[in-house]
Amino acid sequence: MAVVAMAVEEGSPAKRFWIRSQKEAVFAAYTPFFVCLAAGGLELETFRNFISQDVYFLKAFAKAYEIAEECADDDDAKAPIRELSQAILEDLKMHDSVIQEWGLDPTKEIISNPATTRYTDFLMETASGKVDGGKGPVKIVTPFEKTKIAAYTVGAMTPCMRLDAYLGKELQLYIKQDENGHPYKRWIENCSCKCSEDAAAQIEELLDKLSVSLTGEELEVIGKLYYQAMELQIEFFSAQLVGQPAVVPLTKFHDSKHQLVVFSDFDLTCTVVDSSAILAEIAILIASKGDHSGADRFITQMSSSEMRNSWNILSRQYTEEYEQCIESLLSSEEVKAFDYVHLQENLHLLSDFEKRANSWVVDSGLLKGMNLDDVRKAGEHLILQDGCAKFFQKLVKLKEFLNVNLHVLSYCWCADLIRSVFSSVGCLNDLSIHSNEFAYEGSISTGEIVRKMESPLDKVETFKSIINKLGNNERYLSVYIGDSVGDLLCLLEADIGIVVGSSTSLRRVGKHFGVSFVPLFPGLVNKQRQLDRQESFAWKGLSGVLYTVSSWSEIQAFILGA
Repeated sequence: MAVVAMAVEEGSPAKRFWIRSQKEAVFAAYTPFFVCLAAGGLELETFRNFISQDVYFLKAFAKAYEIAEECADDDDAKAPIRELSQAILEDLKMHDSVIQEWGLDPTKEIISNPATTRYTDFLMETASGKVDGGKGPVKIVTPFEKTKIAAYTVGAMTPCMRLDAYLGKELQLYIKQDENGHPYKRWIENCSCKCSEDAAAQIEELLDKLSVSLTGEELEVIGKLYYQAMELQIEFFSAQLVGQPAVVPLTKFHDSKHQLVVFSDFDLTCTVVDSSAILAEIAILIASKGDHSGADRFITQMSSSEMRNSWNILSRQYTEEYEQCIESLLSSEEVKAFDYVHLQENLHLLSDFEKRANSWVVDSGLLKGMNLDDVRKAGEHLILQDGCAKFFQKLVKLKEFLNVNLHVLSYCWCADLIRSVFSSVGCLNDLSIHSNEFAYEGSISTGEIVRKMESPLDKVETFKSIINKLGNNERYLSVYIGDSVGDLLCLLEADIGIVVGSSTSLRRVGKHFGVSFVPLFPGLVNKQRQLDRQESFAWKGLSGVLYTVSSWSEIQAFILGA
């Protein structure tokens, strides 16, 4: 999904808070309510209920602005608060019009649902000085303390304004695409208009102004309020009851009687750094210490600088020949339609290269003498992509209620490194790891690799083998998450292939053989339209379509929900 441009200066509190929270914003977008709304098939009764709850929100905002204006200590702060308050009153008038248009009585008392109440209670408590992040209720005695209340209150409102602008901008794309006229066009246009973005920018500027005189501890309080408000707003969208079938979250759309099989690559899909670089650093560290704990006969007698130089030479050689290999793959004529057979045939070239590259490493002797404990410690501290651990942890927790299998498929030279990583986040016992292994004598590596998975062809054969073991009578849905050309065959074989990262070579090779790369959220909106029209609908492998995401938060939002 597109990231809304911020109209505040670099490093300002409002910008920092949004950057910290914006990956969470996708959880609001991936709710059944929002996907059905974007697709244009949201049931009228669901929309009516949402509008009535939104009015309750707006009334709470109007009251909070009154309190904030009263607490603000100068006209420079009071003026924008009044403007924002006036905009809320205009929105309420617009909502009255929309309510009448959709058959609701604007004079009828609105009863808030629990999710709405949780946010509005939180906002009113914040405005009254009851701030959990601080040291109890704030006593309003001095003008400065009143200003602090204004800052806290605005901090609890800002994420809602920014999230609404973010979602409104996303919805605008879909009313333009709808040739038959989007049924909720008028409401969406109001939410996505420039004034909505301007209001979000204005309250962010106000938050920055009110934060100038606050201490670091008080800014932390606002940060906690901002994040809590964002969570409550996501909860609000998740709580909108949708009676119709929805494609999200996948675990609810998918029949729980049938298996959900989730596969993931490891290097640069789950991790920030390639595991080969981590193993190289362990080897160099051992050489620098010169203490091999009885493993001398497995050690290549090099200084740490010589070893680093050798690793760098191997790394450059790998990169250069890999790029040459990719160019060779692209030398044939580009196909006009998806052609899996020719893609698989051509990937033999890459497979042969990957095996040769592993032989270079083994022959160099650079993997000799590593202690298993050092490898495990490195795994415990290896940094995962933001949101990756959370996804696996949540999926593991849901295994009690879901018929799900988890597999990691990797070229990594050392499966013990992968095991340590997933053990450190509490998931090792609930997933199967398919990778190469170090050969050890005792607990010391001999420099050999037990080669089990070296190429795209090895990966896809393992993938097929796992699926085939489910049996012909087992109904299943497969998801593969990967980032590179090495994952391409598995991504295409899976019912749902999800691409993380921005690998240029993956996209170039894929497109050359007719693969389409579709951002996940627009892809889900199109799937929802098919579902709404009661067209034949199924997630199916070898469709030639892969779905791209910008973060693991998107993957979690799609598969598991908020």
